[in-house]
Amino acid sequence: MFMRKIYKNKLGLAGFIVILAFAMLALAAPWVSTHDPLKADVMNWKAPPSMDHFFGTDEYGRDIFSRVIHGTRISMYISFLSVLIATFFGVSIGAISGFYGGWIDNIIMRFMDAVMSFPAILLAIGIMAVMGGSIYNVTIALGFVYIPRFARIIRGSALSLRQKEFVEASLALGSSDFTIIFRHILPNCMAPLIVQITLSLAYAILAETGLSFLGLGAPPPAPSWGNILSDARNLMLDAPWMTVFPGIAITMCVLGFNLLGDALRDILDPRLK
Repeated sequence: MFMRKIYKNKLGLAGFIVILAFAMLALAAPWVSTHDPLKADVMNWKAPPSMDHFFGTDEYGRDIFSRVIHGTRISMYISFLSVLIATFFGVSIGAISGFYGGWIDNIIMRFMDAVMSFPAILLAIGIMAVMGGSIYNVTIALGFVYIPRFARIIRGSALSLRQKEFVEASLALGSSDFTIIFRHILPNCMAPLIVQITLSLAYAILAETGLSFLGLGAPPPAPSWGNILSDARNLMLDAPWMTVFPGIAITMCVLGFNLLGDALRDILDPRLK
């Protein structure tokens, strides 16, 4: 039934197909890429697109097509793992805050508000400046800055569900707090949670690209999308293919997540029906 609704939403279906295509490229990167993404070829530096190099080469002679394909794997890995971290901690914090309320809610949400008072990318830059640039550090940094987004959504849902009759009945029957949270509250928060996960994946890809572009993400010469753009920032006029093709990949991937997220919101939000 759910997939049937996705199929009926043309934009959502297009987003789903785009994401699926990128996910398959990420998994099959070693077999799809035509060259070693790290191998330099000084005889073919800044070569335009050709049959041998579909997207051309960069200033070191590295094949851009292969680097973009492998960059898909890095960007997907960072975005999915960072959102997984944010989801786990955000859902746990939000559920506890909304269920217990009172001073616990006040302390937790004031801290979440303090974190959200900083722009996510600036906070991530600050964290990376302290931790240093690496794939694992950028994953942790992005996971941390997105925790409040999930915590606020789950907290709001938990506050409203806490007053429902089926929750009060479960409390009267002696169910533990853990049981009520995981059996009654969290299952009823899945609709906004799924939408937030989808949209956060798009934000994480853009943030990772920006951090890598600034030299704070995946360390060179790792073929992340941000690193590819960073290498090409001074060659946009001499070798435009160095920025055009990774830029298209980033745009399509982010657009795919946004289209799917909008479709899921339309399907799962009863207020829009």
